[in-house]
Order: sequence, then structure tokens, then C-alpha cells
Amino acid sequence: MSDVAISVENLSKAFKIAHEGNARGGYRTLRDDLIGLPRRLLMRLGRSGPPRSETFWALNDVSFEVKRGEVAGVIGRNGAGKSTLLKILNRITEPTSGTAEIYGRIGALLEVGTGFHPELTGRENVFMNGAILGMSRAEIRRKFDEIVSFAEVEKFLDTPVKRYSSGMYVRLAFAIAAHLDPEILLIDEVLVVGDTEFQKKCLGKMEDVATKEGRTVIFVSHNLGAIAQLCSNTIWMDAGVIRVAGKSSSVVTQYLTADARRGEIAWPHGTANRHVDEFKLFAIRIRNAEGRVTSVLENTKPFSVEIDYAIAKPLWNLRVGFSLMTSTGFCVFETYDADHPEFRSSRAPGRYTARCQIPGQLLSPATYIISVNAGMPNNKNLCAPGNVLVLDVEETSVRGSMPARGGIIQPNLSWKQETHHVRETSLAH
Repeated sequence: MSDVAISVENLSKAFKIAHEGNARGGYRTLRDDLIGLPRRLLMRLGRSGPPRSETFWALNDVSFEVKRGEVAGVIGRNGAGKSTLLKILNRITEPTSGTAEIYGRIGALLEVGTGFHPELTGRENVFMNGAILGMSRAEIRRKFDEIVSFAEVEKFLDTPVKRYSSGMYVRLAFAIAAHLDPEILLIDEVLVVGDTEFQKKCLGKMEDVATKEGRTVIFVSHNLGAIAQLCSNTIWMDAGVIRVAGKSSSVVTQYLTADARRGEIAWPHGTANRHVDEFKLFAIRIRNAEGRVTSVLENTKPFSVEIDYAIAKPLWNLRVGFSLMTSTGFCVFETYDADHPEFRSSRAPGRYTARCQIPGQLLSPATYIISVNAGMPNNKNLCAPGNVLVLDVEETSVRGSMPARGGIIQPNLSWKQETHHVRETSLAH
């Protein structure tokens, strides 16, 4: 038997994007048809006119293999082609060209509620999904209690799933996909819908499925820490093509640092999310203890992160801050100016510089990535330019000559010691 579970060769998928319709984006009316009649007549006569559609390549000449028992990660920005790839692997959609050979029974969790019949109860959907996977009723019964216990939906088992919350959907769908013994498990980013504890539970189950049960997993996620922890190899997709593929630690680092600068990054005219005109981000920089802009820092000395921005109108509940991540995608901490009570009220229009100081003797010597975010929680995200700065923390403490210590942080904690005078013989008792 071949050791290949999935073989993808020159896979491409094209979609037609239509440009017909009225300018207001709604349904066409008789008035719209009458106004557009001359243009349509000219187009039929072969005269020039705007194109009615264009071709969008969601995937373009993608090739890779996944071995049996391997956990493979897929990362990339939204629109990179990750979900399209999984839908082709799961036979939900057909490729335009190329092949995707699957050697084994597939279980998939691609979108909330995929594969569920909304009118059926949770119990009935378990049996229906098992049947789709080719399992007998007796096999499903043997796994049934384990599925229900994992999903934590006992009280709602005989309720139609159309009444489930998105979190309940995901819990039951993941439990079915992971417990009904598929040889290949496809997991998309839907796990973010669940609560934190359930996400941890799912990640633990995926690890068991791969390491203990020897099944193949393809995991698509924006949680780069989870990718680095679970996946031996990772594919970075960008605009429908594979940009990098290889060991997860290396691929995640390249992904995180691809567009990041060192020391400072500036936008002379400001930057913000689309359709945002009340906020503009102008610069982010790192200053060392002496106030110099740099990306190389001593672990014994403090440094600061500065964020220059402007707001055009009063904003309530605004927070501006950043997260610090390791080069493998684990978040060390996330901090915002609104953590300080002084900055929680309404902020007046104007130009601002937010400054956060990180103490010395905190970070372990390593490479880190800074990602900036500004917004109004539960209301509107204003600016999220992604991973923007890279910094290197170097060992300069007296501990540098000692054996390396573990941990993402290495705080210089306070210790106290009391001396107790005891007789030598008492140590033997």
C-alpha cells in the first residue's frame, strides 16, 4: 500500500465573476432594462462595451502530497484559496483542471452546519453523517455515546439542529467528524466559533487522531501557534498558488515576517481598513532604552513601542495596541492603551502617539513579531495592517554564560531566602 494519502497535481479552479446588474447592486427593474438596452444591442452587434464577466482563479497550478498519518497545515490570508482547496478535496466542487487523488475515507468540517439536515435532530444527524461516511448503524452506535459526550449537547440531542447556536453546531459537527473513524480528516477555520475550552479540546483530539490513531489531517487555520504545534509540514497559500511549503516552523516564520519591517514602518498618508475615514495609522516604531529606533534589543534593558495615529471625529471606546508573537506564531502578550483607565473615555479628534514600555529582563533571547490593531470592541475594527515589525532580543545578562533556560519569557523575579540553623544530624531524619 502506498504511503500517500492525498496527491494533488496541477490543480486549478476558476470562477466567472459577473459584472451585469444595476449600479445600486439590487434587482434589475424595467427602467434598468430600458436604460441598458442600447448598450446590450451594441454588444450584440460586436461593438465595444464593458466586459460582462471576468475569470477569477481561486487555485492556479497547485501540486503537493500528504503522507498517511501526517498532520499538514494550510495557512494564508483570506481569499488565498484555502477553503476552495478543501472543498475540492472533499468533492464538494470540481476543479477546472488538474487532479486530486484521495486514498481513504474522508471526514470534513468545512463550514458551520455542512452536512447537517436542519430539520433533523442532533441524534438523527449523527446517524446520517455516519451513513454518509459509509459506516454501519452498529458502528455508529458504538461511537454514539463518545460523540455526544465530546460535543456536550446531551440536553439538545433530540432538538432539530436548526435551533442550535453556531457553537453547538461546531461542537457536534467536530465530534462526528473526529470520532467516526475517517482515514482523512479535513478541518477548516470553523473551530474559532467554539469557546476557548472547546477549541483546546478539539486541538487535543486532533493531536490524538494523528499521533495515536495514525490518521491523516489537513488543518486550515489562522491560529499559527496551533499550526506550529500540531502540523509537521505546512503549505502557505497566496492568491491561489503555493508560495512556500515545508517544515511548519520555517513556513510560519516566513509567513509572519514576509511583509514586516525592522525598527519602523510608516504610512505618509495614513492607512486604515476599507470604508474607514475616522481613523488613520501613520507609523509604528521600536525604541531602545536610549530612545534610538532599532530592531535589535538587549534583554536586560526596557524598550518601547510607539504608534502614531489620528482620528477625525470623537470616538468612544477606542483602543489602540499590539500583540507580540514568537517567530513560530505563539502570542506572548497582547496589550492596548485602553487597559489604562485614563484612555477609556471618548477620544477627541487630533493626532496622537501611543507609547507602551516593555520592561527589561522579561523576554527570552529570540526573534519576535509585532502586529498592530485599532478598533472599538464589539462595534468596529478600524485598522489591522497585520504583522508589521520584526525585533531581535539578544542575551546580555550575566546569565548568558549559564545553560539556556526554557520559556518564552525570562523575568528576573524577586527571591527571598531565610536561613534556619539546624543540627547536622537532623538532616538525616
